[in-house]
Amino acid sequence: MPVIHDAPSTTYANESGGLVLHADVLVIGGGPAATWAALSAARSGAKVVLADKGYCGTSGATAPSNTGAWYLPAGAARDAEVNKRLEKSAGLADRRWIIRTMEEALRGLDELGGDGYPFPFDEDGRPYRANLRGPDYMHHQRRRVKRAGVTILDHHPALELLWADGVVAGAAGVELRSGERWQVRAGAVVIAAGGCTFLSRALGCDGNTGDSYLLAAEAGARLSGMEFSAQYGLSAEHATVTKGLTFTFASFYLEDGSPLPSEGGDRSTRIARAMIAGHKVYALMNKGEAHEHDWLVRGQPNCFLPFERIGIDPFKERFPVTLRSEGTVRGTGGLDVVSDDCASNVPGLYVAGDAASREKLVGAISGGGSPNASWAIASGVWSGRGAAQFAARQAGALGDRLHTRDVRALGGAGIRPNKQPASINFTRELIAAVQDETLPLDVNFFRTGERIALSRAQLDGIWAAARDHLGGSGRELVRAREAASMAATARLIWASAAARDESRGLHRRVDRDGSDPAQTQHIHSRGVDDLHVTNAPTPHTARDLPEEALIS
Repeated sequence: MPVIHDAPSTTYANESGGLVLHADVLVIGGGPAATWAALSAARSGAKVVLADKGYCGTSGATAPSNTGAWYLPAGAARDAEVNKRLEKSAGLADRRWIIRTMEEALRGLDELGGDGYPFPFDEDGRPYRANLRGPDYMHHQRRRVKRAGVTILDHHPALELLWADGVVAGAAGVELRSGERWQVRAGAVVIAAGGCTFLSRALGCDGNTGDSYLLAAEAGARLSGMEFSAQYGLSAEHATVTKGLTFTFASFYLEDGSPLPSEGGDRSTRIARAMIAGHKVYALMNKGEAHEHDWLVRGQPNCFLPFERIGIDPFKERFPVTLRSEGTVRGTGGLDVVSDDCASNVPGLYVAGDAASREKLVGAISGGGSPNASWAIASGVWSGRGAAQFAARQAGALGDRLHTRDVRALGGAGIRPNKQPASINFTRELIAAVQDETLPLDVNFFRTGERIALSRAQLDGIWAAARDHLGGSGRELVRAREAASMAATARLIWASAAARDESRGLHRRVDRDGSDPAQTQHIHSRGVDDLHVTNAPTPHTARDLPEEALIS
């Protein structure tokens, strides 16, 4: 538990001073989903502002990575992928949503190609549109967003939503370089600010601190599937890249040179068991031929740069590996999507990308790779269009009063502490305390009812301390809000985990072997100070209906 240190009082009053902008749609985030949402809203006739914590085009998990995407026209290949996803989903995916996501992703990828994105070519000389190189992709998206007339606010983290007349009415935050306050008053908001990895140092993810969840939860938004957050990516110990492709060429060993046991689950599960038992685990990329290794190095340069920097040849020398939490970024849970246009349950609030639950696509397993990349395109398009339409209805009803109405700021913990704010050290101590309940393999990768209960009790105390004493100004205000978001996210995860008394997908209960058919349902959670968890039956997945009846 963090120790409280007395410090001078700081206040945050976003109601006065600083930049104030008016927009039809505000998009919060700067990754693929946010840029697709901004484009979609602008094309629907909306005046759009995009506010990113980082620099739109370089921030987020996609920008430093390569990723696959679903480029699957109707036919046998798509049918096979749909069925594979349904079979792996532990009963929680929805065929209709998988198909409509594939359809929208295909349109988006074709649009990218037509707009000059440099897709690679296959052996027959045709563009290969199932692969996106993160740096090129996001640079291209930024240019498209600017051409569409969207106002981009780089280094403008959103800290809280604004509320008026029963709907979300914009957001407020801080400009990182100056520390000045800003407000965007809007007819609708799209949250596309990613998930949460609890500062695990997974590549590109340290900006993913659960901001989306706390912002939305303070407005009353519902989340779904937060228990499916125990996704860990395999990485060289000295690196942050968690791409699994390179490790398909590797053999794994314990410190004494003996092979990693081949029984006891998939590769990550076996490595986790060994690490919990106190073993160091090593990898050697000794599978495949020399020409395949050359292809791998040329195709995945970010994976091999860390080896070059320390002088290791991973094809000839063993190197230690670790598992880094990828939380809800490559896990599954997030804000619940309640309509085809990616609305949340809160009027005026739409969600996209990793901020949203991807249970409809992948159920209880990870959405990393093609599902998440395709979902970013599809949910961005749908949410931007839906937000623009909502804003147009608001403008029709309110006229000029849309931007002059009184608004109320919703932010609490980290912005407006109940008592004396603590020192800067308190924020760091609180983050470390949250990480103790979310990152360790023996806490989160493998779960027990007893440990879940202990984490919940610890996090309730951490949250109470955050509500009373967490605050700051300028950059420290942003860090305090990130700490509050991580604490809020962790509480939602463990509240959902406590409600799923079984093992299913990423929710691995070692004291509850196997899945219970009666628990083939979604776990919904909501709340900030007081949490509420409910079970929701899964919709009929319509496995036997013809495909044309499933596409909206």
